[in-house]
Amino acid sequence: MILKLATKNIFYKPLNTLLSLVLLTSGVGIISLLILMEQQIERRFSENIEGVDLVLGAQGSPLQLILSAVYQMDSPTGNISYKDAKVWMNHPFAQSAIPLAFGDSYRGFKILGTTEEYLHKYDAKLASGRVFSKDLEVVIGAAVAEKTMMKIGDKFHGVHGDVEGGEVHENAEYIVTGIAVPTGKVIDNLIVCNIPSVWVTHGDHDHDATHDHHRDHAHDHDHDHVEADPDQGKEITAVLFKIKNKMAFVTWPRMIAQNTKMQMASPAVEVNRLFALFGFGIQALKYLAYGIMFISAISIFIALYNRLKERKYEYALMRISGAGRFQMFSLVLIESLILCVSGFILGSLVGRLALLLISAAADETYKFTLDPFAIVWEKEVLLLLLTIFVGILAALIPAFKAYKLNISKTLANA
Repeated sequence: MILKLATKNIFYKPLNTLLSLVLLTSGVGIISLLILMEQQIERRFSENIEGVDLVLGAQGSPLQLILSAVYQMDSPTGNISYKDAKVWMNHPFAQSAIPLAFGDSYRGFKILGTTEEYLHKYDAKLASGRVFSKDLEVVIGAAVAEKTMMKIGDKFHGVHGDVEGGEVHENAEYIVTGIAVPTGKVIDNLIVCNIPSVWVTHGDHDHDATHDHHRDHAHDHDHDHVEADPDQGKEITAVLFKIKNKMAFVTWPRMIAQNTKMQMASPAVEVNRLFALFGFGIQALKYLAYGIMFISAISIFIALYNRLKERKYEYALMRISGAGRFQMFSLVLIESLILCVSGFILGSLVGRLALLLISAAADETYKFTLDPFAIVWEKEVLLLLLTIFVGILAALIPAFKAYKLNISKTLANA
């Protein structure tokens, strides 16, 4: 009976109830959204840098280098000489070195020239087909296959740059030889081939560079026979290093910056710096959400207090009819808790709806998806407990006044 009466009381003044519910839903929704975003973004960033200690690339912003080479979320800082990069790739301190070459895309998905080791790094086993073994053969990520509907044996032409509408490379036709299983990592949104495939699509430039180099040497050595260096004039975008000697962390970045036109950046350092900035913004939004929840608590308190003043005659009659003091206390408390639990449920749904919209925008721009149906049990249970605490706090004074209601005085003044 108390629960039924509490539900009816909530709708006694629907506008007051709606205001309290909207405020509480807003606060819970913002916090729920931030919890889901923070947890998933940190997990995605951490998963993708596993096994990458340092990244070699062109001089520029270290963060841009990491975002482009590791996460495929930015434009590269430029190209570097493949010959110069191999000096460090073959260094005794390097446990593994995976070269990357960007430049083209297909329907918004980047075409990445690399080695088969890149597939192994992200556990990208093949759902069907085989790994590329010749120029212009590609393995496509699971998301690429799903969104483009490409299958084994399909052919396509890449376009210059990262967006659709660029110059189409009609001289080079790629063929799909493999489709990778879903991994939840960056490789899902990539078209992967060998590095010479990227050079083939820009073959005129590379050919001319090699030819000019050979001609200059022939002139300098008075037309003596000189065999051209096959890597001369070839360029790549970056190299992902796994290091076996910690001295490389200290010495390599400084040596490379001083002696070459390249730079070396640490993904862990740059990601921590990014999260420091990102975390400050999240914390500021959380404080805003807590402020909204505090205002909602005041709103609930005012609504309950006014309801008690307006309906104290009815409450007094309930006491005469046999309702105990604790039942009156419970009635007010349950009203507040119904409001707060409803606000938590609505807020959680609103937060997930907002994440769904953000995920769609991030997928369109960065090929980065978030799961709106994920549950972060520990933090969301704490949020529920916080919401219940807000309800109890808001109801304490009105509930205590209902408990202490003077029946004779109330009826005498009616």
